Amino acid sequence: MTVKDLKKFFKEHLVPANVYSFKGGNHKNRICMGRTKKGWEIYFSDKKKKIGLMQFASESEACMRMKEEVLKLMEQVYGLSWRNFA
Repeated sequence: MTVKDLKKFFKEHLVPANVYSFKGGNHKNRICMGRTKKGWEIYFSDKKKKIGLMQFASESEACMRMKEEVLKLMEQVYGLSWRNFA
């Protein structure tokens, strides 16, 4: 899976754009994914802090984890899941 594939998946499954960011950096109250010199990282951004920072060597690994993290958030906050459809 690539970032392009994941963006398409989120759009098809109506995931609100204010839940995630693929630009890295600080985006208040979003699950973020960004590319680094050593690979990829995923974290929850809150007040310029990277909470729960996870690092991955490959884009595919990072995308799969990002998908899982957004799914957890969608289930907890909105009570929605795509587990049976994905």
